[in-house]
Amino acid sequence: MSIPGLTIIGESINDSVPSTHVLFEEKNIDGIVELARQQAAKGAAYVDVNVGSRSPGFMADVVRKIQEHITLPLSIDTPDVGIAAAGLEAYDAGRAGNRMPILNSISEARLEMFELYAQRPFVPVLLITEGMNDSGEMMLNRTAEHIHATAKAMANAARNRIPEVPNNRLILDPGIMPIGSDSKGDFRRLMDAIGLIHQDQDLAGINMSVGLSNFTAMLPSKRGDGSPAKGPLESAFLTMAMPMGLNTIIGSTKRHYALLAVDDPAMECLRDVLALEGVEAVMRVMLYLS
Repeated sequence: MSIPGLTIIGESINDSVPSTHVLFEEKNIDGIVELARQQAAKGAAYVDVNVGSRSPGFMADVVRKIQEHITLPLSIDTPDVGIAAAGLEAYDAGRAGNRMPILNSISEARLEMFELYAQRPFVPVLLITEGMNDSGEMMLNRTAEHIHATAKAMANAARNRIPEVPNNRLILDPGIMPIGSDSKGDFRRLMDAIGLIHQDQDLAGINMSVGLSNFTAMLPSKRGDGSPAKGPLESAFLTMAMPMGLNTIIGSTKRHYALLAVDDPAMECLRDVLALEGVEAVMRVMLYLS
């Protein structure tokens, strides 16, 4: 089941996934291609390609091989300019219905990645979890207001470097942290930041995306009563965040994301976490799981 208006970037071709890491180590391109086909068949709108710290040539080979077998656009996912350049150069828009690739991700410390647009136009993911302080140093954003300020700065940077780019061809990534260890109010900060971005007319129509599986990282798959644990919490997050403009995820095509009723136990859990502090927020998630 898919949620209308939600764009899913298939997450499986990522070096941080242990089974995919093995495929990369073995240079098993056929196995990588099969992951792309499976995600295309299960409704992904894009397929993410993250080869870790491997060579630019390896990224290019993977992109070409995937495009021989599927017609979805790809998300070239790397912080390395050389690997990004190789992936974009290898990308054939004609094999993807003349659709641009996504380039994930550009931060204030990596503005030179915008220069790759002249080589191959792309939809940029703008990382707003960290920003430049007054001394010119990159720092993690500790408040919703700082995330919002970085969102404005990165949107302006994109407009200055990509002529006439509209907001609907930009994607902001405000980051998402594991809910099961959230004793520092990370979830509240994220939701407040999404709200500030949504209310900002200068950012109207801009896309927002998170790596949704990070939200339930390290949580068990099942609750104490045997019912699913991760999927409902992820769906509860989407139910809360999508009305505020979050419309894209790097996620699993095996999950059945859905909009939940207001009285769903997962919704009640997340509402409580937003209202609690410190270890009490963590204990509320543990109570949900039990």
